[in-house]
Amino acid sequence: MDILEEKKVEDDDDEMRKLYDASMKGCVGTLKKLVQKNPLILSRVSLCPFTETPLHIASLLGHLEFCQILLRNSPSLATELDSEGRCPLHLASAKGHTEVVKELLNTNPEMCLVRDKDDMLPLHFAAMRGRVEAMKELIKAKPDSIEMVESGDEDGSVLQLCVRYNHFEALKLLVESLRGDRRFLSVKDKEDNSLLCLAVKHRQIKVLFILKECKCNSKKGEID
Repeated sequence: MDILEEKKVEDDDDEMRKLYDASMKGCVGTLKKLVQKNPLILSRVSLCPFTETPLHIASLLGHLEFCQILLRNSPSLATELDSEGRCPLHLASAKGHTEVVKELLNTNPEMCLVRDKDDMLPLHFAAMRGRVEAMKELIKAKPDSIEMVESGDEDGSVLQLCVRYNHFEALKLLVESLRGDRRFLSVKDKEDNSLLCLAVKHRQIKVLFILKECKCNSKKGEID
């Protein structure tokens, strides 16, 4: 490698470091300058040794405008996975950055159905942390994701995650979204607990009221 080639490699590496630093800070000005100077810089992200892309970082931290510019210039970043098999949508959903979730879904709603190495969807991440508004966007963008809650990870369905982490509004949203489908009641976790057994085990009487209320509303809807 001659001197000119070495200099180019150094310049490219410096640009990439600036890009990642900007993604941490959400510095839109730096991002625009980097893209203007080198329109191919975002295409080179997949060649970096880092498993997280700038979009992963910006999505995790909730830098909305930064995410918008990244997605506008390189929509394929929405499909990139980190070392845990998580896409940016997993991270934004987990943190409850609803506006970022919307942008990611507008770019590629199919990412709702991507499972990480633990077999978890973005919906699982939002549910186990009680991010109700993010959950609404995920379900609205890809209603099929609610039909996949039965597979979940070894802790059971996404509804059981809500019970484990005491997120009752999230549980209510999921039950209502299932529209009276009672199959989720029979799904069991690794300890052979169904949703109802888990609620009783944790003395969460509120879960029983939620299920009863949703059942009554479902019957009323059928009558109407």
